[in-house]
Amino acid sequence: MASVTLKGNPIHTIGDLPTSGNTAPDFTLTKNDLSDTSLSDFKGQKVVLNIFPSIDTGTCAQSVRQFNIEAAELSNTKVLCISKDLPFAQARFCGAEGIANVEMLSDFKTGAFGKSYGLEFTDGPLQSLHSRAVVVLNTAGEVVYSEQVPEIVDEPNYKAALEALVNA
Repeated sequence: MASVTLKGNPIHTIGDLPTSGNTAPDFTLTKNDLSDTSLSDFKGQKVVLNIFPSIDTGTCAQSVRQFNIEAAELSNTKVLCISKDLPFAQARFCGAEGIANVEMLSDFKTGAFGKSYGLEFTDGPLQSLHSRAVVVLNTAGEVVYSEQVPEIVDEPNYKAALEALVNA
């Protein structure tokens, strides 16, 4: 179980993020068109999992914007932005913001992604949502970088994630 804070107040997750050197757990998530996609669909590509509580908060929205900018520069890489938001909300945000270089995915149906990646909050005002985290995978689907953001209102370390991606 990880312990993070929300504006200085401790909250906890169901487990811990996958760590470097381990194969990332497969998942099935919902795309904006309501079809399903799995991690295995991105086999052979580098993958950034940008995970957050809700697209309707400033920090979460900024992480999508930032990775959208960065992703435009990357080859053989997919940036997957994952939350429990409904796909309709994700699509609305991307349309309004002109977001085109990341793929928005929702864990709203089962919450299985948040559980298998150890990210589901078990207490506090964000209970059952996902903690803010970044996981970078190489082309073999192995974790090369993971960051559990210790304070939910803070942004992830984009530079460290992108350096790990380049070196993957």
